[in-house]
Amino acid sequence: MVTRVPPLSLRPRRSVRLLLASGAAALALAAGSVVPGNPLAPAPQEAQADSGKTTLTVAVAQSVDSLSPFLAQRLISTSVHRLMYDYLTNYDAKDNNAIPALATKWEPSPDKLTWTYTIRSDSKWSDGQKATAEDAAWTFNKMMTDESAATSNGSFVGNFKKVTAPTPEQLVIELKEPQATMAALDVPIVPKHVWEKVGDFSKFNNDTKFPIVGNGPFILTDYKVDSYVKLKANKDFWRGSPKFDEIVFRYYKDQDAAVAALRKGEVSFVAGSPSLTPAQSASLKTAKNIKVNDAPGRRFYALATNPGARTKDGTKFGDGHPALLDQKVRQALFMAVDRKTVIDKVFQGHAVEGEGYVPPRFSEYFWQPSADQKLSYDPAKAAALLDEAGYEKNGAGKRVGKDGKPLDFRILCHATDPNDKAIGKYLQEWWGDLGIGLKVDCIDNVSDPWYAGEYDLAFDGWSVNPDPDFVMSIHTCAALPAKPKESAATDNFICDKQYDELYAKQLAEYDPAKRADLVKQMESRLYDTGYMNVMAYPNAVEAYRTDQIKSITTMPSAAGNIYGQDGYWSWWSAVPAAGASSGSSDDGGSSTGVLIGIGVAVVVLAGGGLLFAMRRRSTAEDRE
Repeated sequence: MVTRVPPLSLRPRRSVRLLLASGAAALALAAGSVVPGNPLAPAPQEAQADSGKTTLTVAVAQSVDSLSPFLAQRLISTSVHRLMYDYLTNYDAKDNNAIPALATKWEPSPDKLTWTYTIRSDSKWSDGQKATAEDAAWTFNKMMTDESAATSNGSFVGNFKKVTAPTPEQLVIELKEPQATMAALDVPIVPKHVWEKVGDFSKFNNDTKFPIVGNGPFILTDYKVDSYVKLKANKDFWRGSPKFDEIVFRYYKDQDAAVAALRKGEVSFVAGSPSLTPAQSASLKTAKNIKVNDAPGRRFYALATNPGARTKDGTKFGDGHPALLDQKVRQALFMAVDRKTVIDKVFQGHAVEGEGYVPPRFSEYFWQPSADQKLSYDPAKAAALLDEAGYEKNGAGKRVGKDGKPLDFRILCHATDPNDKAIGKYLQEWWGDLGIGLKVDCIDNVSDPWYAGEYDLAFDGWSVNPDPDFVMSIHTCAALPAKPKESAATDNFICDKQYDELYAKQLAEYDPAKRADLVKQMESRLYDTGYMNVMAYPNAVEAYRTDQIKSITTMPSAAGNIYGQDGYWSWWSAVPAAGASSGSSDDGGSSTGVLIGIGVAVVVLAGGGLLFAMRRRSTAEDRE
């Protein structure tokens, strides 16, 4: 992450900044073929099925961490929030430029320290009340004054000086310093008259009363922890009603089970965890009435090392291995990772080798190390670095420190991600040849040990947004937790003064080229410090039933993803196939096999357990 981005990311985590990276046009995939699509066009009446309600069911491999937009960071959660709440601006599915959403226009003062947004007059909350500038002002002010409310998106308001709503249709934001993300504040705007009644924002998960009041393209009507999320189309949405009546996100802990459900017609779409495996996608390509979408993704897949968990005031906690505080040890581990094997054997070509923090899909910010800087696969040099660091081999071929203790590490692995498990076996072999032991700890909930700092290494990954601000912000000192083991915006407890200085400069830089250069310098710094090792940029590999979904928008157009977009285009634009069968979505599932005909519900694969008071983020799926 999250995003998370990471998102990540429109967010900045998600957000499209004032100067967004170029994206791609939205593309509709119809009945096994790609056809042009315009997600901004009104929903055609013929999109409805012949009889009954239409439901689009999405099988996902991640459970919701929180339905509160102030706490959520997982990709599934932020994707749901994009359907529930409007943002000031959105991303154009064609080129990623900032386009109107709740705000119809935005203008800076000459010194760019005051921004005025015109709030549209045709947006209303699902309980009938009008959405106004006061709702936006209250949302931002709450984040500015309540640390818990700033958990997910606090980086967006850290530079805000004052936020007011002089009129119902005018929002004014005053800044302390220039901020290049003002045209892409990736923050869900919530209804003041509902949320002002909330007491402790750190414990409120927004899951006690349904339907949940929102003003997005869908209204959340039902939710079951680790099972499903159900939403119905908002017929009064200002951009036009979605074409499906309902969407259900259903959670599957077992990805093979999700694929089997797609084959049977029990779900309409499978996203994977976060993507389908090569074997799964290959088998589905020959299946009847199923279309596989395989395109460059917006995620990175990485190894993260524990840099020494600490709070904002410097209090240390956790039990990370002290050897990983040595840059030579970290670099030795990374130089013993054969990225080509990871791409060829694990992803089987459905990814490209990773280096910088931003995937090549976002060309403006894509960075690669210089020849002298690059940590290429070189086991011999890795062994020499370990010797220099004081970890030499003993008679048994085991690396030991000066204290005589063997060099053994633990790595956090997501039980639902087959890539983690496969790569973990390779790491045990590669690092074992160096004389290093590795325990691959695959568990359902990696968040608890991660937040507690109780890990040595971890498989990490975030979805990056067209504007990388959010996913870069999660490595600043400001993102560290206030107290030990608390939920926070930090991804990996990184706190580096030089990195922070670069982050501040890029945030204040309005010139696109100069800002992009600063972001690349940040990526270079992350690479050199060695706390993060980006191994791959996986493709978005997903599939859907063409007898349930006639067409759906991808982002970007030439080759883009459907699930986890920087917006709501895919689900808002999806057109039901004619003659789709009906099912029953009462429990978020289908009693007859096909879910089109009842309402679009998004079901999240269930992994069991109660939703924790604090939102838990999944390091394998950024926010956004």
